Amino acid sequence: MEIFLLEDDEAIGIGLKYSLENEGYTVTHANSFAKAKNIIENQTFALYILDINLPDGSGYDICRKVKEKGDFPVIFLTAYDDEVNVVMGLDIGADDYITKPFRVRELIARMKSVLRRCGKDKSESTVKLGNVCINLSEARVTKNNEDIILTAMEYRLLLTFLNNRGHVLSRSKLLEEIWDVDGDFVNDNTLTVYIKRLRDKIEDDPTCPSIIKTVRGLGYVIENDR
Repeated sequence: MEIFLLEDDEAIGIGLKYSLENEGYTVTHANSFAKAKNIIENQTFALYILDINLPDGSGYDICRKVKEKGDFPVIFLTAYDDEVNVVMGLDIGADDYITKPFRVRELIARMKSVLRRCGKDKSESTVKLGNVCINLSEARVTKNNEDIILTAMEYRLLLTFLNNRGHVLSRSKLLEEIWDVDGDFVNDNTLTVYIKRLRDKIEDDPTCPSIIKTVRGLGYVIENDR
């Protein structure tokens, strides 16, 4: 799914682009009104995430141009959680807004909610791995119909495996994938701990895992045929 991101803060923009692409989205990032205007005149996207305050214009004007092309969903990023900005954004057609600073998981949850309401979320909402069921829309994991409580990092690690089913992930690739703009830091030793804890929770026999398999000398994989 193609997402358009307008964010003039380069560090935030790069971090968001990285995190969203880890979730399987394709992200086009613009850091100015002029660049955004040029892109949206020539392309359309499934969802638009727009910063309001830009050095050379306003996200409101970009939103108006998007809505002129069609009823595409828009989420505003705003540093000001005041009624005027919120009402103005909604009045010109925005579907939701989120106030900085925010956590990436919160933004993704808002995105999925907006896409569902707009009927544009065609992604698989539930994944089954044997007797383990992952409800992606609710970020809920069950085993034999009983809830499994995962930490945020354990759940992110599980999503990384799911987003790469059938592909062997090396330890260095896993470390790269689960890096988060929220500032969570994982090194090689703690990665081992997270994998063990995740297996302890979802595998029938963690000493002989059937879901997250080890590929000796290469890394780990969840196979496609599960």
